[in-house]
Amino acid sequence: MAGARRHTLRDIAAALNLSVNTVSRALSGKDGIGEKTRARVRAEAERVGYVPNSVARSLVLGSAMTFGLVITNPSNPFYAQLISSIELRARTHGYSLLLMVTDESEENETRAVESLLRSSVGGSIVVPVQASADPWRRLSTVGVPTVLLNRDLPDLGYRFVGTDNELGGYRATEHAISRGARSIVVLEEDLPITTIADRIAGFRRAMAEAGLSVPRGSIMRVPTRRHEQAALPWQPQQAYQVARRMLRRARLPDAVVVGNDYFALGLYRALEVRGLKVPDDMMVIGYGDHPYSAFLSPPLTTVRLPAEEVGNIAVDLLLEEIAGGRSARPLKQLIAPTLVERESTDRTTSGRTSSAAKNDSGMTSR
Repeated sequence: MAGARRHTLRDIAAALNLSVNTVSRALSGKDGIGEKTRARVRAEAERVGYVPNSVARSLVLGSAMTFGLVITNPSNPFYAQLISSIELRARTHGYSLLLMVTDESEENETRAVESLLRSSVGGSIVVPVQASADPWRRLSTVGVPTVLLNRDLPDLGYRFVGTDNELGGYRATEHAISRGARSIVVLEEDLPITTIADRIAGFRRAMAEAGLSVPRGSIMRVPTRRHEQAALPWQPQQAYQVARRMLRRARLPDAVVVGNDYFALGLYRALEVRGLKVPDDMMVIGYGDHPYSAFLSPPLTTVRLPAEEVGNIAVDLLLEEIAGGRSARPLKQLIAPTLVERESTDRTTSGRTSSAAKNDSGMTSR
C-alpha cells in the first residue's frame, strides 16, 4: 500500500497564496518575515504534517545518528551531570549529541525546535520551559521521537523520566522534623515550574503528616536570576538578602529547607552575620548535593539527585522510541533522590570537629 504523499513547500505556499521563498524563510526562522506571516506558515505546516527534506530523508534512511538535547540551564550542576551521562550513554550506541540551551525562554524554545527539525536529529531529549506544549508537539507531528526530562508536559503523552522532587521535598522536611524541628521555612526560587511546585508539595505533606501547621510566610521566594540570563548559576547573594529578611522575625524557625545548595551558601552567611550558628540556632537542609556541600562549615545535609540514572534511562527510552518498540517500562518514571545526612542538622556533634567533618566518607544516607 502506497504511503500518503508528502506535502512540500509549494503546497503550503499555494494554500496561503505566498511565494515558496517566503514559506521557506518563515519555516527556517530567517529575518525579513513578519510574525503574522510566520505564524500562518507554521500553522499550515503543522496542519499538513510538513517534513523538511533533510528530516524526511534521514528518517527514511535511518541515518540520523544524532540526538538533540535541549535543556534550560547548563550551569545547574544537576543538568551538567545529566549532559555528561546522556552523552556517554548515547556515544556507546553510536550517537552524538546536539546540545541547545533555552535559558527558560519560550522564544528560545521555539528556535530550538526549528533547529532540531533542520538538523535531521534521530530523536530528542528535552527539558521543557513548561510555558506551552505547542513547540514540542511539532516534533511528534513530523515523527521525531521525543523523551521529556525532569519536567513533564502531560498533554503530549510523551515518555518522561525525572527526579521525584515531591519525595525529595518530603524527605528533607521529614528529616528536619525527626531532628526536633517544629517550625520550618522553605527558601525556593521564584519560578513557576513543576520541580519547585513538587518540592513544596512534599514539604506540605511532611508537615501535615506530623500535625504541624504551615503559617503564612513559611514559603519564601528567592527572586530568580533566570529572568535576566538563565545561563548564569544561582546567586547566593539573592538567597542571602531573603534570609536576612527572615532573620528579622521575632521568632526564628527551627530549620530552613532550601531549594538548591547555592541558596544554603547565602543562608549560612546571613546566619553568620547575625552571630547565629548552624545547627545550634537553626538547622539547614539543602537540595542537590553540589560538590562543595560536604566542605561547608558545618557540612551540609542535603538531597542528592539521581542525575546519572535519570540520564541513562532517558537515552534508553529514546532508543526504544526510535526502534518503534515498547518495553515493560512505565510511560512516566520518577527516580527517588537520596537524603545525605551531615552536620548541618546534627546537634549532637555541633561545637566540635567530628569524623564526618574530617572525612565525608563517613556520611550516612537514606
